[in-house]
Amino acid sequence: MRNFKVLGTVLLTLAAAASQAQILIGQTAGFTGAVAAGVKETTDGAKLYIDAINAKGGLAGQKIELISLDDKFDPKLAAENARKLIEEQNVVALFLNRGTPHSEAIIPLLDKHGIPLIAPSTGAMSLHQPVKKHVFNVRATYQREAEKAVTHLATIGITKIALVHVDDSFGLDGLAGAQKGLTLAKLTPVVLEKFDRSKPDFSKIAPAVTQAGAQAVLLIASGSAVVDGVKALRAAGSAAQVVTLSNNASGGFIKSLGENARGVIVSQVFPQSLNYSLVKEAQDMARAKGAGEVSPAMLEGYAAAKVLVEALRRAGPKPSRERIQAALEGLGKFDIGGLEVNFSPQDHTGLDFSDLSIITSDGRFRR
Repeated sequence: MRNFKVLGTVLLTLAAAASQAQILIGQTAGFTGAVAAGVKETTDGAKLYIDAINAKGGLAGQKIELISLDDKFDPKLAAENARKLIEEQNVVALFLNRGTPHSEAIIPLLDKHGIPLIAPSTGAMSLHQPVKKHVFNVRATYQREAEKAVTHLATIGITKIALVHVDDSFGLDGLAGAQKGLTLAKLTPVVLEKFDRSKPDFSKIAPAVTQAGAQAVLLIASGSAVVDGVKALRAAGSAAQVVTLSNNASGGFIKSLGENARGVIVSQVFPQSLNYSLVKEAQDMARAKGAGEVSPAMLEGYAAAKVLVEALRRAGPKPSRERIQAALEGLGKFDIGGLEVNFSPQDHTGLDFSDLSIITSDGRFRR
C-alpha cells in the first residue's frame, strides 16, 4: 500500500511539473520613459497571440512565459537586463526589445551565448546589413520608411523639406534613408539639425525651421521627443507638415500629441486594412478580450509573436537556443496573414512592407 502511495505522489509531482513547464522568453524594453506608450502597446499585441496559444495548452504541453524587464530606454540598462535574462533567467530567446542603440548594445551578448533575438522593435539598417547571425528582424528598415516618406512629399509638390533627427545611431540611420529620398527627388534639405537624445532642446531648431519656410519636417526621434518637437514648431509659428517614423505608430503617441495630433503623417511597417487576414485576426482577438481597436504598435507585437511561436514550434518539444536559431534560419515563406516572412542564413530581414498613414481629427491612423 505504501508503494502505491509513493507512486501516486511521484505521479502527482510529475504531473504538476509538466503543467508548470514553461518556455522562457526574455524581453527588455522601455516600459517607462520616452517610449513607454509604444512599448506597452507592442507588448500587449504580442501577448494577445501568446495568451491565445497558452490558452490552447501551449506548445507540446509547455506554456510560453514572457519575462519583461524595464530598461527605461537606456542602452546600458538594456544590455544589463539582457545579461540577466540570458545568464540568470536562462531564457531560450530574446524578443521584442526596443531601440537602435539598445539593440546594438545587446548583440555582443547574443554572440557570446548563441541566443537569438527575435523581432527587435527597431528598423535600424545596422541590424539588417551586414547580417547579424543572431538577430531576426520581422519589420522593415527605417531607411526604407524615411526614403518613402520624403519621396511622397516630393511627389505631392513639397520641395522645402527640413530634416530634424536625434543624435544617435537611430537618428543617423533614418537620416540616411531621408537623404536617399532627397537625392532621388533632386532636393536638398532647407534645414538639417540634430538634438541630444537625453536632453531634447528645440528652442533654436523650431525657429530655424520656421524662418526657412519649411513646408514639411521629417522628425526622426522617439515618443516624447517628437511630441516636444511638434509643440515647439507650432509655438514658433510653423505650419509645416510633420512626418515621423513607425516607432511612433501607437495610440499613446497620438494622445501625447494632444491638439497637435491632427494631420501628422506616421509611416507604417504593417498594413492597417482588414483585407489583410493578419489585421482582421488581431482585431477580432483584441475585441474578444475587450481591448478595443488594434493600433499599429499592437499589430507589430502581434506579428512578432506569430513568428516567435512558429520558430518555437519548429524547434521541437524541447526548444533550445540552438534549435530555435536553426528553425528561424529555415523559416521561409511563412504567411502571417497576407504578409510572407522569409529568413535564411544569408537574410534576416523578414518583411519589407512600408506605407504611410495620417492622424485624423478623431485620433486614428488612416491610410
